[in-house]
Amino acid sequence: MRVHKLTVIAALAAAASLSLTACQNGDDGAASSGSSAPTASSSKGAPDPAGSAQPGGTNSPGTGSSNGKGGTTGKGTAAGTTTPDTGKTAKCRTDDLEIKALDNTIDGDPDGTVAVELKNRSGRDCAISGYAGVDLKTSAGSLSAKRTGEQAPPGVLKKGKTVAFGITYPLNTSGGSGVRITGLVVTPPGETKPVTLTWPGAATLPVTDSSASPVKVGPIGSAGQGGE
Repeated sequence: MRVHKLTVIAALAAAASLSLTACQNGDDGAASSGSSAPTASSSKGAPDPAGSAQPGGTNSPGTGSSNGKGGTTGKGTAAGTTTPDTGKTAKCRTDDLEIKALDNTIDGDPDGTVAVELKNRSGRDCAISGYAGVDLKTSAGSLSAKRTGEQAPPGVLKKGKTVAFGITYPLNTSGGSGVRITGLVVTPPGETKPVTLTWPGAATLPVTDSSASPVKVGPIGSAGQGGE
């Protein structure tokens, strides 16, 4: 009986061992099946990292191209801002002009007249208008001419052409020595560089007690315009 009981116990133990092994294998399979299912679901439902990078890569060159065009447009705009300036005529500079003074007094006039001619020698057209600065060098010091107040419309001086303005001054008929004129200084409109010329008119001005300048200057074009 003892042997039989031991045999039965051994058989029961073996059966229990087999049952436990089967349960463990079943649990492992379930775990394996459960972990693989989410993995499959993740690969199907989530975006592919490589796929999401490809659209971004396609847009990047496009953006770069757009920026490249933007840079080109920027250069064009900057260049374009200079276009209106190229359509405007640059003003006549002192160095662009050949300036000379001529006696233009007409017999019988109460005042003397000097015409100052400005010839465009720059090789291009240039704009000139308004009043030139005029100063007479005298034995009593510098004397600035007063503007006549005439309107001076804008004008373009063609290359090689000449424009003139007039200077009027009182003639010395007093019989006295008067104030001796030693030179003429002309500064073109809008310029700061003067030109000193020989005075071509009467040698003297009458002495006057008035503080106002007896010498007057007209605007550019007030003495007519020449040709070559």
